[in-house]
Amino acid sequence: MLAACAVAPPAVPVTAEFATIETPFTAEGRLSARRGSDAVAVQFAWNHQPPRDELAVTSQFGQTIAQLSGDTSTKRVEVRGADGRHEEAADWTTLTERALGFPLPVTNLTAWIRAAPRGGAAYTVEGDREGRVSVLRQDGWEVVYDYADSAARAPSRLRITYPDLEIRVVIDRWQ
Repeated sequence: MLAACAVAPPAVPVTAEFATIETPFTAEGRLSARRGSDAVAVQFAWNHQPPRDELAVTSQFGQTIAQLSGDTSTKRVEVRGADGRHEEAADWTTLTERALGFPLPVTNLTAWIRAAPRGGAAYTVEGDREGRVSVLRQDGWEVVYDYADSAARAPSRLRITYPDLEIRVVIDRWQ
């Protein structure tokens, strides 16, 4: 009966300005993905210099797993594996599924990693007490953000979920 009287907290407006896809960044950190009983954990170094993205993926012990690169102006994405293999695809999702065993939505992540929606698609956001994005929903994905402290403007952790996939990203260094 007491629960019936509870009132949901008021929505907090998001006051942060969203980064655009053209804004370059470098991020280093760790990423894990789980789909059903399959799981993977890697380290990454990502350099976003539009229209190019370079993504180095290494094991937890620093051994290179793959070097991925893509160019939005040519709609070409490629991977070079540690074993010397080379593959190309028209999109990041297809290529990361082949190379890493799970689909990594890199095109969306260029915005999501900075707590911003991808342009050109509907989205909803929820804010935290500091006016930052705490939850972003877009294209069937949900991204939940954590920040290092109340003064941090860039997220330090993301939990990204899709119906059968969960991706966790920890950003150790922004530039």
